[in-house]
Amino acid sequence: MTADGTEKTALEKKMAALGVREEDIVESFIRSSGPGGQNVNKTSTCVYLKHLPTGLEVKCQRQRSQVLNRNLARHILLSKIANRMRQDVLKKQSLKAKVMARNRKRPKSVKLRILEQKRRHSLKKSSRKRIMPE
Repeated sequence: MTADGTEKTALEKKMAALGVREEDIVESFIRSSGPGGQNVNKTSTCVYLKHLPTGLEVKCQRQRSQVLNRNLARHILLSKIANRMRQDVLKKQSLKAKVMARNRKRPKSVKLRILEQKRRHSLKKSSRKRIMPE
């Protein structure tokens, strides 16, 4: 196979691993901006991709070739999707750890220390009371 053929299969494998379907991606071609002269002005080499389920968008105009920009845009989009999935997993893990820490039973020594601090604080507050003449 050619280098392009193996690259396409690697891209397809990555899409399958992330659960991204081709139907979920909206692709359009627009004119690039910046340097490139006549090629940029007359051809639509910039690739715009939008992944509908996540709402992630990618715009790629690095190369002068539309084919290369399509490939690059897909790689960038897949890396963004993978990053989003990683962040979701980490958020769920931290939330679970937070709930576990909140529900954890305190050791007896910690309870005693807290009660002692409360007792001292109560004494401090009670010593500030106004003295009533009898």
